[in-house]
Amino acid sequence: MGHPFPIREIARQAGLSEATVDRVLNGRGGVRESTAREVRQAIADLDRQRTQVRLVGRAFMVDIVMQAPERFTTAIRAALEAELPALHPAVLRSRFHFRETGPVAELVRILDRIARRGSQGVILKAPDVPEITAAVGRLEAAGIPVVTLVTDLPGSARLAYVGIDDRAAGATAAYLMGQWLGERPGNILTSLSSGFFRNEEEREMGFRSAMRARHPERTLVEIAEGQGLDATQYDLVRAALERDPDIRAVYSIGGGNIATLKAFDDLGRDCAVFVAHDLDHDNTRLLREHRLSAVLHHDLRQDVREACHTVMRAHGALPPAGPTLPSAIQVVTPYNMPPQVAGV
Repeated sequence: MGHPFPIREIARQAGLSEATVDRVLNGRGGVRESTAREVRQAIADLDRQRTQVRLVGRAFMVDIVMQAPERFTTAIRAALEAELPALHPAVLRSRFHFRETGPVAELVRILDRIARRGSQGVILKAPDVPEITAAVGRLEAAGIPVVTLVTDLPGSARLAYVGIDDRAAGATAAYLMGQWLGERPGNILTSLSSGFFRNEEEREMGFRSAMRARHPERTLVEIAEGQGLDATQYDLVRAALERDPDIRAVYSIGGGNIATLKAFDDLGRDCAVFVAHDLDHDNTRLLREHRLSAVLHHDLRQDVREACHTVMRAHGALPPAGPTLPSAIQVVTPYNMPPQVAGV
């Protein structure tokens, strides 16, 4: 396992003891495969953050904890690592704790482990449930500021939320849907990855409220708990289409859009309007192919920059600032895709 990093640096990145890292690197045994994977991931993260490792200055180690599909966490990782070199005057490094799905207890275990070993901050995307709220309270009690990203935990001790106004995003989706469907008949499928994420709940409420006000004749058909994963999403969408022959449009709140479109294709059904969220790799390709009508997007690099600045302000590394404002909602079509993603 060739690399240029000292054991102490790898241990800090992985959140493990130096002795454990030494055993993994030298193949001494007595280490679980999951621990060995953490060491390999730490070395890969250090390699990508090599510029930060060499810099001298006030150092911050920030933990990024997220439950989300891999396509989204990949976009977050890329956005953050692109921003790291510009986060002066401090030197900021990041540790990643990503999972696509699983029990809440596993997320709580990760957060409590961070509270025990220490961190300068946590950037968190997690379900809004009491167990997570309590874990955030323990982090705050340990002096570790928590910034929620993309989806909020408003009842927790988190320091700030960074992301869009999700009710406004849902209402925007309803406005576009109504304009594009026009007088054509058809019901609308709304798809959530999980009812426990605050951002998805807020988007759904904004969408439903605006549709009720502007297009009360439209029937909304809801599916949920696909976790944004293609395998589960396909089954849910196909079942909904088989039950309701009048579904003609989709508002995808939680992702899994390749699977959603495959279900339409396999049943020989047409999707007249499809509004989705986030320019991840999948949605970028689908938008370029005109399979999606529009994607409601927000600048992830700007969001992670603001989240990191919030952590730095909590430690006095930046001057105080006013309240964090919602991120701008961008309506992206195949004809105005940002240059950095248009060729993906």
